[in-house]
Amino acid sequence: MTKTAFIGLGVMGFPMAGHKTAQGHEVTVYNRTIGIAQNWAEKYGGRVAATPREAAAGAEVICACVGNDDDLRSVTYGDDGILAGMKEGAIFVDHTTASADVAREIAENAVELGLRFIDGPVSGGQAGAENGVLTVMCGGDQATFDDAKPIMDCYAQAVTLIGPVGSGQLCKMVNQICIAGLVQGLAEGVNFGAKAGLDMKKVIDVISKGAAQSWQMENRAHTMIDDEFDFGFAVDWMRKDLGICFEEARNNGSRLPITALVDQFYAGIQAKGGNRWDTSSLLRNLTQD
Repeated sequence: MTKTAFIGLGVMGFPMAGHKTAQGHEVTVYNRTIGIAQNWAEKYGGRVAATPREAAAGAEVICACVGNDDDLRSVTYGDDGILAGMKEGAIFVDHTTASADVAREIAENAVELGLRFIDGPVSGGQAGAENGVLTVMCGGDQATFDDAKPIMDCYAQAVTLIGPVGSGQLCKMVNQICIAGLVQGLAEGVNFGAKAGLDMKKVIDVISKGAAQSWQMENRAHTMIDDEFDFGFAVDWMRKDLGICFEEARNNGSRLPITALVDQFYAGIQAKGGNRWDTSSLLRNLTQD
């Protein structure tokens, strides 16, 4: 049993922290809305802390999954922050999808305090978190990764060290860039087939066994056909992630023309009130005026 902490109990963090207790680890949680933390403790039996510092105190591995760079800094720094509560040699694993710059910044501050850090953004969505089958892309040194991996294995089916600190976040950017184009292509294909009078559920069953197959097709095509989008990874979150990609692209000189176009299509979904719809709702740009 490892003494751990989890900071941030959103749709991802709530079940992720729960898997740690299910695997026999001692877990203390912190969430900005205390009622959510209390609900978590009632469900899983862990302990609730009043501050990130209190949650981190004495823990060997502290995990966080919050909204963005600013949210991450708010729970990391200051007298009540994670770093202030960590004991020497403890590991901070950040699962937030954030910038590579903030990952490097926190790692630098952690090292100065005798602490260790891994940036480990995740992929797999809410269902992946609930089922404990996330993919974790990590940045850090090998020894720290090896020590933290058993905890991440509690809620992930694939945990991979990509490279030094920041590499996990950069890998997640690649992930989101690839997804953006795939979802738009899937939306256009579904709409085209429906307009042509095809039985799209039969079409998807056939083409998903060929070269067009993808996770998005397997997991989202049928709900797209049924016009169901009240679940999954929200459009607001995707646009936040793509914004991080664009900032990094400006820094490294890469071009993202398709991603920029799809980002604007997501802006169109937001204009329809679909901020919290699943990212597969791109279809509604094609089916609704």
